[in-house]
This record gives sequence, C-alpha cells and structure tokens, in this order.
Amino acid sequence: MDGLTLPVRQGPAPATRRTLPHTQVDQQPEDPTIRVELARRAFALAGVDEAESDISVPGARALVLAAARPAPGDPAFLIGNEFAHFHPSPDFSLHLTLPEPSARRAIEAGWAQWHPFVDAGRLPPTLVMVFAPRNHEELETVWQLLQASHRFAASAPAMSCSCGSA
Repeated sequence: MDGLTLPVRQGPAPATRRTLPHTQVDQQPEDPTIRVELARRAFALAGVDEAESDISVPGARALVLAAARPAPGDPAFLIGNEFAHFHPSPDFSLHLTLPEPSARRAIEAGWAQWHPFVDAGRLPPTLVMVFAPRNHEELETVWQLLQASHRFAASAPAMSCSCGSA
C-alpha cells in the first residue's frame, strides 16, 4: 500500500463534462490565490519542469519529470514524461496519474473521478481528474494527491536504451 490517507470531500461532487475535453464546470476555488499556491508547490517538486501540455486543452500547464524516460504507455504518465496537468480558467481541475489503489481511494473519498477513457477501457485505471480545491483546507488534500502522483512518476522504471551499442 502507498499509505495515502484522505479525508472525505464534503458536499456533492462538482459537475463535469464527461466528453472531451474532460472539464469541471462548477465549484471552482473561492480564492484565486489557492490556484497560484498549488501551482507554486507543484512546479517546485524535485525534477519537475513546467511545459505546455501535449495532451490537454490550450493553456494547460503540464508537470513533466525532466529526467524521466518512460516506456510508451507507462501508466505513471499521461503522455511522454507528463504525469499531470492543470486545466486553465475557468476549469481549474487537474488530470494526474496515481497508483491504482490511490486512484480508487481518491474517487471513493470524493476527490476525483476516472477519466472518460478509463471508463471506456482505453486507458489504465491510473488516470483521474482531481477536482479543483475550493478552499485552503481542500488545497492541502489536493496537494497530497499531487505529491502522490509525483512519487508514482518518479518511481516508474526508465525505458532501456540500446543507444550506441554494437
């Protein structure tokens, strides 16, 4: 087990669009500094660079593990070495990868939902949408989920390379 312990998210789940782009349509942060603080923490994680997402809507801010060389289809990554991304305004949710038990726990506690491609059987059950934190208390739980995603990506095996071998 990964040791992830989550409180139950209070209130109903936000409304989301279950088609592409997969977006959160209500319950955005009460205070704009919440989003800024989460991004500040995220892009300060060890080995993380910010990039434009290669898989999300324009304006999405990707978290990429700079030194990662994941194998294609590695369940710890969305695409390439991108393991999470922030959706732009007015959405503010995140897509990220988690180990399957953590993803299930986040969904059961009301913090996340499966990506529609997981529901369709096209992606592994490691990809979730984490709802935007509505207040400073929820920021701490979403931060915990983002850190778990970072650990998942950082622990993924590197793709082997036979570069330069004879």
